Amino acid sequence: MNLKDFFLSQEEFEIVRCNDCGLLYTNPRPDTSKMQAYYDSKQYFSHQENSTGLIPRIYEFVKSFNLKQKFKLATSGKTIGKILDIGCGTGDFLLKAKQNNWEVSALEPNEHAREIASKRLNVSIIRPEDISGIPDSSFDVITMWHVLEHIENLQEEALHLHRMLKPGGRLVVAVPNYQSYDAKFYKDKWAAWDVPRHLSHFDRSSITKVFSPYNDIRLCDVFYLRWDAYYISYLSEKYLGHKLPLLRGCFHGLVSNLKASKSKNYSSLVYIFEKSTPKSEKP
Repeated sequence: MNLKDFFLSQEEFEIVRCNDCGLLYTNPRPDTSKMQAYYDSKQYFSHQENSTGLIPRIYEFVKSFNLKQKFKLATSGKTIGKILDIGCGTGDFLLKAKQNNWEVSALEPNEHAREIASKRLNVSIIRPEDISGIPDSSFDVITMWHVLEHIENLQEEALHLHRMLKPGGRLVVAVPNYQSYDAKFYKDKWAAWDVPRHLSHFDRSSITKVFSPYNDIRLCDVFYLRWDAYYISYLSEKYLGHKLPLLRGCFHGLVSNLKASKSKNYSSLVYIFEKSTPKSEKP
C-alpha cells in the first residue's frame, strides 16, 4: 500500500508485509537521527500541555475518561507496586498511578515532553538510550500506550520488556488494529497508519509473535479503547478533505465500534500479557 504522511511532511511511504511473521511495516524507515522532525508539531497532542482550540479540548476531555479505563486495565487485581510507562508523553497516566500510591517510573524520547513529565511527576525521566541500565525484574507493571508501533527494533524492545518485568508482572500494550472497520473503510487515508511515525502495524496475530521467543510471556486478555475510533475517524476525514470532519468522524467511529461489538476488531486494542512465576518461586 502506498501512503502519504498527511499529518506533517507530505512525504510518501509504503506499507509492506513480512512473509515470515505477517507483520506490516513502514518502508522506507527514516534515519534515526531524522526521526524527531516527524514529531515536531503543535498538533501532536501527547507531547503538548494546555493546547488551545476545540479539538484539543475535546481530546483532553476524552482523555480523562480514558485514563480511568487505562489505569483499571493496567492494575486490576494487583496491589500497589512499581510501574513503568514507556513513552509517557507529558505524564498523564503516571500521574493517575502516583495519585493511587504506585511507585512510578517513566521513559520518554521527546525532550519537551520529558521536561513537562519530570516536573509533574517529580521524578527523573529515563531516556530510551538508557534502558539497558534498568535492572532486571524491576517492575510489577509495564505499560505502552500506543508506543510499540513507534519502536524501531521490536526484537530488542521485547528483550528489554521481558527482562525488566518481574515474574508475575503484567505488560500492557495498546496499538492500532489494521483489521478494524475504520482501517478498511479509510484504506490509505486511515490516520492510524501515521507513517512514518508508526514503523510497525499490528493485528492480533502479529503482535503475539513479537513476544513468541519468551515462553514465560503469555497473552491473557484483549480489551479495547472505544474512543480511539472517533478520533482516528475524525483525522481520516480531515485527510479526505471533507468540510465536516468532526461530524463524519463521529458517525464512522460509531459504525466502527458497533461492528467491532461483534467482530472484536476495535480500532485500538489493548493486549494484556503476563510473565509467569517459576515453579520454584510459587508458594
